[in-house]
Amino acid sequence: MALETEDHPLDRSTVLAGVTRLFQQPEHGFYLVAEYDKAVVGALMITKEWSDWRDGLWWWIQSVYVIKAQRRRGAFRTLYEHVCELAQSEDDVYGIRLYVEKDNSGAQSVYRDMGMLETHYRLYEATL
Repeated sequence: MALETEDHPLDRSTVLAGVTRLFQQPEHGFYLVAEYDKAVVGALMITKEWSDWRDGLWWWIQSVYVIKAQRRRGAFRTLYEHVCELAQSEDDVYGIRLYVEKDNSGAQSVYRDMGMLETHYRLYEATL
């Protein structure tokens, strides 16, 4: 997934440990999958970030992937709409965010089509 979308190879054992940990510690988030014809065709992960400014949680959509054969066929829309329904059913969720590679114009177009708006924030990180 990251290799295709970000040209970034991932270490399999690290990813497996990270996925396992989320299942063991669901307070950090959860996964959703989209199925078509009894096969998984898409997936995403939700993680939670507390906002003191808003006294609520941002749900971050991460690790979005839809197989090539199912892109632009509604798999992401189905996942996104389900995320919105789940978030709206919670009392403490303020909103939904995601980050996208700045050169991934295809994904950006999909997110705009879903009604998401580009923010004025830039993302910085420091790896430890």
